[in-house]
Amino acid sequence: MLDVVTIGEAMVVFNPTASGPLRYVNNFVKKVGGAEANFAIGIVRLGHKAGWISKLGNDEFGKCILSVIRGEGVDTSQVKFDPEAPTGIYFKEIREYGETKVYYYRRGSAASRLTPEDLDPDYIGSAKYLHVTGITPALSESCYLTIKEAIKIAKSRGVKISLDPNIRLKLWSKEQARRVIMELAEQADIVLPGITEGEILVGEKNPENIAKKFLDLGVSIVVVKLGEKGAYYATKDESGYVSGFPIEKVVDPIGAGDGFAAGFIAGLLKNYSLKEAVKLANAVGAIATTVIGDFEGLPTMEEVEAFMGIREDVSR
Repeated sequence: MLDVVTIGEAMVVFNPTASGPLRYVNNFVKKVGGAEANFAIGIVRLGHKAGWISKLGNDEFGKCILSVIRGEGVDTSQVKFDPEAPTGIYFKEIREYGETKVYYYRRGSAASRLTPEDLDPDYIGSAKYLHVTGITPALSESCYLTIKEAIKIAKSRGVKISLDPNIRLKLWSKEQARRVIMELAEQADIVLPGITEGEILVGEKNPENIAKKFLDLGVSIVVVKLGEKGAYYATKDESGYVSGFPIEKVVDPIGAGDGFAAGFIAGLLKNYSLKEAVKLANAVGAIATTVIGDFEGLPTMEEVEAFMGIREDVSR
């Protein structure tokens, strides 16, 4: 039995070996990334079982991705190869000061051709949680229908649904994102928005107001991510702020939100209180920013406990 199943696109990522505009960068390091795959790897590293549903191009990039994700211990039995579509790729642009930018080359990718027929109801029903993001339904109409069907299956099988809005405005407009993600949120048990996402989706900037809007939809747990400041969590019965773990030097912020989601769901799987689950999420998200790569910085449970001061870090 799996603890979590997730659905989405993984891509080959080209990380620059130097900072600055890509037009001046000549060398790149090939890695693997993608929100749902990052999340699944994070779940596994924290001691739980995760399965990933996707499609890959039947090309060398697709074979690379499958090898890497399977090698991280994620169940990839539901991943299919599409001989008629390529594997998506993207390039990062890193600045010493300012946000990391990404440039996608994923239109028409194999993952964008996911359909409801690619889903095995028994596979989804074997998990405790189905984790989805706002990225997958933005890839294509068939992907949108696939996520809707996955949620329908999960609800019919008593599987809890976790939604990370993960809005990507390079993939669709604010209006489209708002309409679709709010539709999915109405079906979710857990929603994990950031402040900017809260403003786009419900027109609020205050964490407490954002959480209330989602709770009013019927969501059971809302956790609003506040970056290095931590997070605010709320249910109908309890709420509170949990301080973050400031990092002196952020090396690569991509994947931190996926780490946060993995940490929170892992905390729930460990039967932590909501406050402790959010604290774990904050720590995992912070650690993820200290290493270049989408998932490379995601910690094991032993590493995150050492970071939080729960256990002694014996490195030599």
